[in-house]
Amino acid sequence: MEEQTQDNTAYLVHLPELFDGPMDLLVHLVKKNEVDIYDIPIALIAKQYLEYIKLMKAFDIDVAGEFLVMASTLTYIKSRMLLPPEPSEEEEEEDPRMEIVRPLAEYLQLKHAAEDLANKDRLDWDVFVRGYPDGAESSDEQAGGLVQVGLFELIDAFQEIIKRVSPQDLLNITVDTISVKGRISEIADILERRGSVTFEEFFEKQATKADIIVTFLAILEMAKSQIIRIMQHVESRIIRIFNG
Repeated sequence: MEEQTQDNTAYLVHLPELFDGPMDLLVHLVKKNEVDIYDIPIALIAKQYLEYIKLMKAFDIDVAGEFLVMASTLTYIKSRMLLPPEPSEEEEEEDPRMEIVRPLAEYLQLKHAAEDLANKDRLDWDVFVRGYPDGAESSDEQAGGLVQVGLFELIDAFQEIIKRVSPQDLLNITVDTISVKGRISEIADILERRGSVTFEEFFEKQATKADIIVTFLAILEMAKSQIIRIMQHVESRIIRIFNG
């Protein structure tokens, strides 16, 4: 974590090996737009992909080079698709989108295989049950139906919250590092008392846009440090944050 010590300077959030990568962002956009990976509307997906990159940079989230490589690939494919096909007696030219469709399909296969392995019961895996305040178990976890939330789902949820306060674009975001650290401490205290809280609850009493941004950055930092777990209910789509 790199931090500036001067007041009112950018708070840079590094998220290596925690949140999702460029392929996960593509998967997120495909699911969000409800499109077939073999018929991707490349202009739309490329536009939305670049918007996410822009927003991540606005939050001073450290964007790895792989994201920029993928952005270049999408832009290149988009430009190729805008060109008229060249007349030729040879075989029909391959769809330019296959350059991204093939690795995306392979990635989904590997991802699903990894998830299946992770879900298999292992010897003594669930012998010890995590405790909660007052000896009560989390009702949400006990009921099941929770899935882990990635960075892009969090960004979507945050965008809905920020729209209620300010419709303006989230650009040139700067916050006091001390404010983020203080908010981390406050969130930790709340979770220590309650065990879990919905994502939206943390923003209900935030009066200004700056306060909301500080809270969001604090949540990202806590997730990176594995202080908290962020889950979403499959049916209700409610995001809930648990004490790590």
